[in-house]
Amino acid sequence: MTDQPMNPAGAQERWLRLYYFARSAFSVLWVAAAFTLGQQTSSIAAVLLIIYPAWDALANTADAAASGGLGRNRTQSINAVVSLITALAVAMTLPTGMNAVLGVFGVWAILSGLLQLGTAVRRWTSSGAQWAMILSGGQSALAGAFFIVQARMPAPPSITAIAGYAAVGALYFLVSAVWLSVTEWRRRAGGASGGARTS
Repeated sequence: MTDQPMNPAGAQERWLRLYYFARSAFSVLWVAAAFTLGQQTSSIAAVLLIIYPAWDALANTADAAASGGLGRNRTQSINAVVSLITALAVAMTLPTGMNAVLGVFGVWAILSGLLQLGTAVRRWTSSGAQWAMILSGGQSALAGAFFIVQARMPAPPSITAIAGYAAVGALYFLVSAVWLSVTEWRRRAGGASGGARTS
């Protein structure tokens, strides 16, 4: 009797499937809170605005650690640092108003989007569903530029502007998770049918 050989590629895709589902679920919950509690109480909105980039920092750190370590995954590591700095910057700019906060989010969306795009390009040959992550990264950078323009407008924006951005991100993560799940199901189904034909 021999042990089953390990499949690093399969383990990585299982991690990414779980990771993408978790990120999508968090974003959906955050968006729901932003559209309800965030619009009713300014203190809750402030907490939500700090939590969002802080969660991104935690998520990128976990992804890098599960994918070979922080040293081998520079884009995720840098993204984690950028997101942590963003959370601190948001906390510092909240007293000055939402225009300044939206400007901070704009810079962050550009940087984190480009870093996410870089991560997806690097994973293109080893993991599936990276086309969605490339689209997500590009869309994030474009949204960030729009945030910066919007932040210069005289009318103060609300948390819903950022919630819309988060909702689109949730969709991309969900698409990636479902894509990986369907790919795994097809692989198993193909293996099972192949085994049945040769038995």
